[in-house]
Amino acid sequence: MQFDCFPAKEGQRVDVSLKTIPDGMLNLSKSLIVADKQPGPEFHHTWVPAKRAIEVSVVPEGPAIIVRLCHQLALECEELQQHFHQQERVSSHRPALLPYELLLPCLCIEASYEQPDSQRKKVCPFRDLQEAYGPDLWSSTHFQDYSSSNKAEMVMTLSNRCLLQPNASLCWKESATPEAFCQDIPNSTATAGPDQEYVLEEVDVHPQLCFKFSFGNSSHTECPHQTDTAWNVSVSVRFLQLHLHFHSRIPASFSSVLCQRLSPSHCEPDPPVYTVTHLEGSSAGELDLILPSWVLRSCVLVWRSDVRFSGKQLLCPDVSHKHWGLLALGLGLGLGLLVTVILLVRSVLSKLHGDAASKCCSRPPILLIYSPDSEEHKQLVCAFAALLRSALGCPVLLDLWELNLVRQLGILPWMYAQREHIDREQGQVLLLWSAGSAHAYGLWRGKASAGSRLAPEPHDLFGAAMACLQGELQGAPGAMRQSEWVIAYFSKLCGRRDIPRALRLLPRYRLPQELPGLVRVLQGPSSSAPSWLRARAKTLVCRLLKAERKKGLRSRLYQPWKTSTGRLAGSLVPLAHPHLRKPNYT
Repeated sequence: MQFDCFPAKEGQRVDVSLKTIPDGMLNLSKSLIVADKQPGPEFHHTWVPAKRAIEVSVVPEGPAIIVRLCHQLALECEELQQHFHQQERVSSHRPALLPYELLLPCLCIEASYEQPDSQRKKVCPFRDLQEAYGPDLWSSTHFQDYSSSNKAEMVMTLSNRCLLQPNASLCWKESATPEAFCQDIPNSTATAGPDQEYVLEEVDVHPQLCFKFSFGNSSHTECPHQTDTAWNVSVSVRFLQLHLHFHSRIPASFSSVLCQRLSPSHCEPDPPVYTVTHLEGSSAGELDLILPSWVLRSCVLVWRSDVRFSGKQLLCPDVSHKHWGLLALGLGLGLGLLVTVILLVRSVLSKLHGDAASKCCSRPPILLIYSPDSEEHKQLVCAFAALLRSALGCPVLLDLWELNLVRQLGILPWMYAQREHIDREQGQVLLLWSAGSAHAYGLWRGKASAGSRLAPEPHDLFGAAMACLQGELQGAPGAMRQSEWVIAYFSKLCGRRDIPRALRLLPRYRLPQELPGLVRVLQGPSSSAPSWLRARAKTLVCRLLKAERKKGLRSRLYQPWKTSTGRLAGSLVPLAHPHLRKPNYT
């Protein structure tokens, strides 16, 4: 057996006893008086870096000694690995060359005389040598990764041959190649536990989000050992817009912002930030985020935004050589090459004269209200809001684009803050009505059963908007500006009769047929909708219907039926769909 070391001073008596259980099999007792401290063996050493060895010699006429290399730990000097562990006899006529595997700060030379229990002497020549804190130091360290994407936690333990405790923080690698630069992430320091365990919570575990270990002037980057990711994103250009397609197997929020690339490693963000969320409890699914505008040479930064630490991925669509063909394909919904050229010229002119245009033209904002019928319907809302912003050049206020702010304020404070902003800026509130809105309105009024449909709660966006609208409709005459609230609905998603009687005094517009009238109400009588806006709005609805049919929904959300009087009325078909859940803004 071997017992741990402990210090003893000169003149002290050390007693060691051992007995077995049961008694009588073995019983040992030893004593030792610690001798007075005497000078240890004298020797010289020379570092031979070319041979990765240390030469040891003794002074002339000096007694022979036994030398070895070892790694100095807390109290003992641990022998090197078997291939490099050797003890050599050194005399005045015969020096010894001791090879080492790695140049480490704890590499020491230990010498003693040939007789038993002789005084030992240790010299550690590399503690202050800068070369000892280089690649060999990190090669001697073993890293074990315990990170978990499901727990949003990065955990890494390390064990090394020297008792060193490096500092650790996070950094984001520009690419997966080993030599890629790793950009430091501020305020991401991890402290080591008792077993050299470094833990950081609320982290987007990603192969390019790594631990950066530092000791002195040396550093080493160690990335998660798992290569699969909990989510991924792809980008495509369609209709002069950036379409981001997310696939996530965990509940998470993802944000993006357009940026102008100034250098290979730097892209200047151009607010606002847009966010989409994969709700908790949902199975692995697909999410789409449509950014409202795009110009040539623009890129987008994408990151997971529901955690404290995440890296921003830079995505730049490749249109360097075949951008005419790609853009024509993106616009290929019946618009033709001529419209593509016109839009490209318009995009370039707006980029060159954007400052002048912003000074001479100030559009009133639009607050877009909707009912969260399904994830596909939310994508339709985002796409329609992006179209309005691109075509009309006005700010569109949408909670799906400001989820970070919504989480900070709460949905009700956010809703009323936007309502006050609309009132100050003489803007409009656009209520995008759907079959789900009619059912949600009945639930809000307490006149319908939840069934399998989405049951709005008092603290959701739709319920807050209905409460605000009802208060303004019942207020004093003149309290609400004329046409301040506008209702629009897509003809293939619901009918005019789905709008409650209490709201039929508000202006109502059928889309895409009555888009020009809606544009004039939103932006003034002199405004006109671009020729491509109606076709694009129609395409969005077709895409929504196609997506829902793929998921097993009924092909028609609105179905006519006859009343007892023989008249046709609107019948809402209940939809059983895995995505029709309560909205979660937390």
